[in-house]
Amino acid sequence: MAESRTDLILHPIRIRIIQTLVTGEHMTTQQLAEMLPDVPQATMYRHLNKLLQAKLIEVVERNQVRGTVEKVYALAANGADGILEDEEKISPEKHMQMFLKFAASLITDFGDYLKQDDYDLFKDGVTFRQAQFYLTDEEYMQMLLEIRENMSRYMGKKPGQGRRRRMMSTIVIPGKASETDKDKSEEESHDDAR
Repeated sequence: MAESRTDLILHPIRIRIIQTLVTGEHMTTQQLAEMLPDVPQATMYRHLNKLLQAKLIEVVERNQVRGTVEKVYALAANGADGILEDEEKISPEKHMQMFLKFAASLITDFGDYLKQDDYDLFKDGVTFRQAQFYLTDEEYMQMLLEIRENMSRYMGKKPGQGRRRRMMSTIVIPGKASETDKDKSEEESHDDAR
């Protein structure tokens, strides 16, 4: 069975490449390798090729450097559009598999952190918690927009100068819609139809 675009993105290395390019920067393989120093060069090329084939990234420039061609990559325009289409066709079982893959990558990252000889959860700023909000769809979208705006201010920072890679993962799971919510939604759609 062919790998979906969503499966392609959920690979731990490919998701990091996408996160590095998400600020709109154009980067060479060398620059990506500097941002992701723990990824071997051959592995980097392999995952870049997969993302290119899936049209999630694109080559925006080619530079002649000492007899070879250096490619410059960027996120593809509308590259994420097909992901949403993929998700609409996915069964509940497949959604669960993707969620388990994502959760497993979090467990791996946390396990790697704990394998260090010297770590300090408080000093390192490690946190995992859950917060609940009661919000309308409009309030929720506004909150997401504000979070994204704040995060984007920090996402373009380069490694070095005492900076350490920190991963922030978000999982948003709405509670089940109550019967009252369903009744209100049906009433609103009837009102709109009148």
